[in-house]
Amino acid sequence: MPELPEVQTTATSLTPLLNKTVTQVQIFQPKLRWQMPDDLPDLIGSQLQSVERRAKYLILTFINNNIQKKLLIHLGMSGSLQQHPHGFAKRKHDHLIFSFEQNAVQLHYHDPRRFGAVLWLDDYADKLLHHLGVEPLSDDFHADYLYATIHDRKQPIHRPIKSVIMEQQIVVGVGNIYATESLFLSNIHPLTPANLLSKQQLATLVGHICTILANAITQGGTTLKDFTVGAGKTGYFQQTLLVYGHKGEPCPVCQTPIETVKIAQRASNFCPKCQILPKTNR
Repeated sequence: MPELPEVQTTATSLTPLLNKTVTQVQIFQPKLRWQMPDDLPDLIGSQLQSVERRAKYLILTFINNNIQKKLLIHLGMSGSLQQHPHGFAKRKHDHLIFSFEQNAVQLHYHDPRRFGAVLWLDDYADKLLHHLGVEPLSDDFHADYLYATIHDRKQPIHRPIKSVIMEQQIVVGVGNIYATESLFLSNIHPLTPANLLSKQQLATLVGHICTILANAITQGGTTLKDFTVGAGKTGYFQQTLLVYGHKGEPCPVCQTPIETVKIAQRASNFCPKCQILPKTNR
């Protein structure tokens, strides 16, 4: 699934389309996670004013005669937004194509599994954003925030720390790959109950999460199966992964074989020597 770095990479890739005018909108398969609006052709004649990211959502703002319309896009499990020259052949899973002025560029929404979404950002769709937590690359994400959230007086969090940092209501965009790598670099076992971690441990973890996400964005995200951007370009961060996808291979630090544990139905790789589960919880 495209995570925060992949979505941010996608947002950045759309920069060349800013201030370009939409000349054609073609809907081929409107049935995604939710039904695609049938009035998307109303965007013809509008300019793409801005592209923003909130969590794993893209917000595209169009303007026409001083009237703004906002489109909310989610890439789902396998979606991508790719730019191609005018006349580029439609592929099997291209569900939506925007053509821009002078027929120079086409923007294809490609989604084999159809778990993504293309919606107007109206009162209904806006509810999808209301529950989201802080952005991990913002000043709001720090050890004090995470510690206070975990040690909430009404309901302290005892769940595994791996689950906590992947909860979108707490912090957005830290997907399985980035959570696994961050915990490894922090020497924290993924099953460690969150409330057992000290503020210093959480500060170390926060630092690694921010660094890993920033590095992944710089390298164009992670391509394991489906993710591509631009004209089909893949990301390169997967080449730097230390434990994710390396089950049974030697730990890059101590050579102990990497093991896997399932947490909330997601596989989590870890080194049993570098990431020790506290004895009181074994």
